[in-house]
Amino acid sequence: MAEPLPYSRDDKSAQPPLKFDEFRASAVRAPTQPLIRIPHTLTETTGPSGESVWEKLMGPAIADLTRQHKGEPLGERIVVSGRVIDENERPVPNVMIEILQANSAGRYVHEYDQHDAPRDPNFTGAGRVISDAEGRYRFITIKPGAYPWYNDWNAWRPAHIHFSLVGAAFANRLVTQMYFPGDPLFPLDAIANAVPEAARGRLVARFDKGTTEPFWALSFVFDFVLRGRNATPMEN
Repeated sequence: MAEPLPYSRDDKSAQPPLKFDEFRASAVRAPTQPLIRIPHTLTETTGPSGESVWEKLMGPAIADLTRQHKGEPLGERIVVSGRVIDENERPVPNVMIEILQANSAGRYVHEYDQHDAPRDPNFTGAGRVISDAEGRYRFITIKPGAYPWYNDWNAWRPAHIHFSLVGAAFANRLVTQMYFPGDPLFPLDAIANAVPEAARGRLVARFDKGTTEPFWALSFVFDFVLRGRNATPMEN
């Protein structure tokens, strides 16, 4: 009888396939041979732990993306917060949460992005925090804009934020995207549509008036579930 796994396997019914024809780039990224399941070992079940460890590895936290430069960035200021939990809704502390996004005009800082939209000298679009003892995190940022991409002749990505999480174990690695409620581009997005319909809503944040800052910033809540039941879908 096999030993029980320390971490639940991904729920395949909630995860995007490695190849999704509507998302054309996945055709060249997807493996051509069957995957080999590797048992969890010490390498997968351990990793960096504690805020001080992460600071030594990555530097200090960057929670406010609107205060990284001399001036204020253009666009709608928002708060993005939530919790990191496991499939049993228990908090997962000491998780490094990285954020990456386009500016309010839909353009990234990276030179690869040649979208015909202005760059914002006061917005880099990248930050990181460590989840606290209750699994909570919080960012202050600017709502990103939509932008065109080459999936078809007139494809546009909905407003979204990229997240990368590394927890106390590398088996908890999560790379995903967060979308905004009511976005008309969301139902048309090939990357979002790669996620099975029943789990697609897990990628959409919810507006939260209770944590909105009066006369200052709207607030959106987005929780991450690492592995197992109700797991947050991985980025395709």
